[in-house]
Amino acid sequence: MKLDAGMLTHDLRSISQYARKVEAMGYDCLWSSETQHDPYLPLAVAAATTERIKLGTAIAVAFPRSPMITAHIAWDLQKASGGRMILGLGSQVKGHNERRFSVKFESPGPKLREQVLALRTIWDCWQNGAKLNFKGEFYRFDLMTPMFNPGPIEHPGIPIYISGVNEYMCRVAGEVCDGLHVHPFNSPRFLRESVLPWTEEGMRKSGRRRENFTYATSTFVVVGDTDAELAANK
Repeated sequence: MKLDAGMLTHDLRSISQYARKVEAMGYDCLWSSETQHDPYLPLAVAAATTERIKLGTAIAVAFPRSPMITAHIAWDLQKASGGRMILGLGSQVKGHNERRFSVKFESPGPKLREQVLALRTIWDCWQNGAKLNFKGEFYRFDLMTPMFNPGPIEHPGIPIYISGVNEYMCRVAGEVCDGLHVHPFNSPRFLRESVLPWTEEGMRKSGRRRENFTYATSTFVVVGDTDAELAANK
């Protein structure tokens, strides 16, 4: 088990100090979320001012950005951080996609799965010179000229996590991703009886091993110095 921290400031002027503090405290990863601010910009600042701590999105909303845009951002952050980037993507819900981002919301599970596969195809093109030829139900990528190809980097293996609550998303995570962002509102019972079996079903489908997969899980904690305080806060 490893302990992570969230990005509690998105002010680009103060992130350097905050990220260095979190790293000095021994946390394993610093996560940036897409809520009031862009999730990637804080990680760019943190990448330039830290040396050890992993840096990830928890999560970036997937569908408002083309996978090509996401591929470029993650590639640059991976290079800047020396291989410490974790790309965490999530579908969000219909209302936010259509009414906050003004993008079409369709088949979120299959579309997110396709995004993951498209990202890996794009990165393979940049790293290994493979011909870009991805054709799916939702995305097509088959043009990459030298002017737009950033070229290989030292640490090309960018882990991809997705967020998931239902059975389909958990299976997709186990099948094609490196980790799952478990919804913050969960319980040990839900993890044991639902999330773990669903995700492991996806791993079996693709022949992947459990030791190569990570669960990123938030936990609600009730604090208090006395039984009465604990009861009241709970």
